[in-house]
Amino acid sequence: MRLILLGAPGCGKGTHSAWMVEELGIPQISTGDILRDAVKEGSELGRQARSYMDSGELVPDSVILGLMRGRMAQPDAARGFILDGFPRTIPQAEGLNGALGDAGMKLDRVLQINVARDELIHRLTSRRVCPNCKAVYNLDFKPPKQGDICDACGASVVQRDDDREATVAQRLEVYERQTAPLIDYYIARGLVAVIDGNQGYAHTRAEIETALGREAKR
Repeated sequence: MRLILLGAPGCGKGTHSAWMVEELGIPQISTGDILRDAVKEGSELGRQARSYMDSGELVPDSVILGLMRGRMAQPDAARGFILDGFPRTIPQAEGLNGALGDAGMKLDRVLQINVARDELIHRLTSRRVCPNCKAVYNLDFKPPKQGDICDACGASVVQRDDDREATVAQRLEVYERQTAPLIDYYIARGLVAVIDGNQGYAHTRAEIETALGREAKR
């Protein structure tokens, strides 16, 4: 099963990918993780992406598509995958269609998670991440058990530069301007299920399970 989780930064795409990976037995593919790894490794694509990421702008499609084609071709994605944060533009969506078509695959469902803007800003500025094992926390509803120490590996959690308030506002503006048109693109193809992400984890999960039907419980 090949899915896209679509929604603004902070809507819960990463959180809900986690349980879907277990339920569906397919990997989550996050452009954010792939890009940060490329930057950390100092690859050519990573260097190209860094300036855009630091300012909250979208990374060019050619860079994203190159990274994603490589990731989707890995053995663990042969049975399907959950795309988190990709595509973000219509050209990326068209590039994804081409990549899937070349591999004899198709997209099965697009889950659009809707969350109010004020709530998104609050969630993102409260987020902390572990730079070592990539565990994600939130100071309001999922803080580390011991101060700023990661529960999983003991490293110090940090606030990412792109989760600071000024950059968050810029990220949301970029999303609304460039990424929201994807909703209409996928609605026209009959693939979109709209999910209410304002009511908390349990409610959002229940709506996703309903949208996926029996397939989410396999």
